[in-house]
Amino acid sequence: MEVIQSILESPTFSWVILPLLIFLGRICDVTLGTLRIIFVSRSKRILAPLVGFFEVSIWLLAISQIMQHIDNPLCFFAYAGGFAMGNYIGIRIEEKLAMGSLVVRIFLTQDDGYIKEKLAEAGFGYTSIDGHGKNSDVEVIYTVIMRKDLEKVTQIIESCREGAFYSVEDVKMVRQGIFPKSSHVKRSAVFNKSFKRK
Repeated sequence: MEVIQSILESPTFSWVILPLLIFLGRICDVTLGTLRIIFVSRSKRILAPLVGFFEVSIWLLAISQIMQHIDNPLCFFAYAGGFAMGNYIGIRIEEKLAMGSLVVRIFLTQDDGYIKEKLAEAGFGYTSIDGHGKNSDVEVIYTVIMRKDLEKVTQIIESCREGAFYSVEDVKMVRQGIFPKSSHVKRSAVFNKSFKRK
C-alpha cells in the first residue's frame, strides 16, 4: 500500500500518468457517446443503452479525477484533447461499421436504361418516376441501399453517366426490397410492391 501511495503522490503520476489516463478515458467515453447517438438514430434499443452505461461510467471516472486535481492544468488539456480525439475516432468507427440504410436519388434529363440495367445486374432494386425540372423533363431513379454499398452504387452511376446529379439521404428503417445477396436486411411485405427490379 505504501508503494502505491507513493506512486500516486509522485510528480510523475500527477503530471504525466494522470493526464494521460484522463486523455485516454475521455477518448473512450466520447467515442462511445458518438456511437450511442448513432445507435439511437438507428433505433438500436439494446446497443444504445448498453453503450450509454459504459460511456457515463468512464466519464464519471474522468471528471472525478479532474475535480480531485483541479489545480493541475495538464488535466484540463488532457480532458479537452480527449474530447476532440474521441469525436474524430467515433466518426471513423461509424464509417467503418457502415450501419444503416440510405436512399439514393438519381436525376436524369433523358432516359438512361443503362443505369437501371447496371443497378439490377449488381442486385439493387429501383423505382423510376417521371418528373419536371426547371429546364426539361427528368427521370428520377430511387434506390434504397445499405450504407456499406454506397461506394459501389456511386461507381455505377459515375461509370454510366459522368457528372450525373444524385442525392443521398439516411433512411431510418427499411422493410423488404431488393438488395445484393451480401446485404442482410429484415424483409416484410411493405416495400415488396415498390422496389421491383425492372
